[in-house]
Amino acid sequence: MMLKIPAIFTPDEVRECRAIIDAGSWVDGNETSGHQSRLAKRNEQLAQGSEAAHRAGQMVLAAIGRSPLFVSGALPLKVFPPLFNRYGEGQTFDTHVDNAIRQLRGSDFRIRSDLSCTLFLEEPDAYDGGELVVQDLFGEHRVKLAAGDMVLYPASSLHHVTPVTRGVRTASFFWLQSMVREHGQREQLFRLDGVTQMLSAEKGGSDAAVIELTNLYHNLLRMWADA
Repeated sequence: MMLKIPAIFTPDEVRECRAIIDAGSWVDGNETSGHQSRLAKRNEQLAQGSEAAHRAGQMVLAAIGRSPLFVSGALPLKVFPPLFNRYGEGQTFDTHVDNAIRQLRGSDFRIRSDLSCTLFLEEPDAYDGGELVVQDLFGEHRVKLAAGDMVLYPASSLHHVTPVTRGVRTASFFWLQSMVREHGQREQLFRLDGVTQMLSAEKGGSDAAVIELTNLYHNLLRMWADA
């Protein structure tokens, strides 16, 4: 399941985050690459562990934590500290798959990467190219969102970033381990939660059907979740 999550950042938050990261120290994007990705990636990355990365990352974590759509779609258990990258003219990231296990350098913190997240921090008309292309059995899905919007997609997907031919593409990216490992189960829970919320808005939380759907949702979550 791919999920667009609009307005994770407000325009003011986008500007604040950009002010922080644009003034930070940028390094070769292969700082956090695995072996295969290292052969495919050509971009820059905000230095991991820097003060700028920490401050901007805390902004991202706070924003996703207050997004009901993100929480419903991801059911996050552990979130890798957000990273930041940028692609200038001629830079790209060829087809690759994200590492199954991500470990925070210099610590024992690690996650199973169930989901990948990209939060766009530049308006799409400010650069050409730079689309995130995610592949599945139905073909390719091309993503280029407004600044402040985010896409959530399975980390197991083959994906790439097309070459930037004008301007600079700037984004935050990170991975998370979900409470529900299996993508199909997580999608069914997301759909059930959405229907329950719609019915609750129409009939109220004390409606018998809403109560029964809520009961079903939590019992399925109880059955499938690791928490």
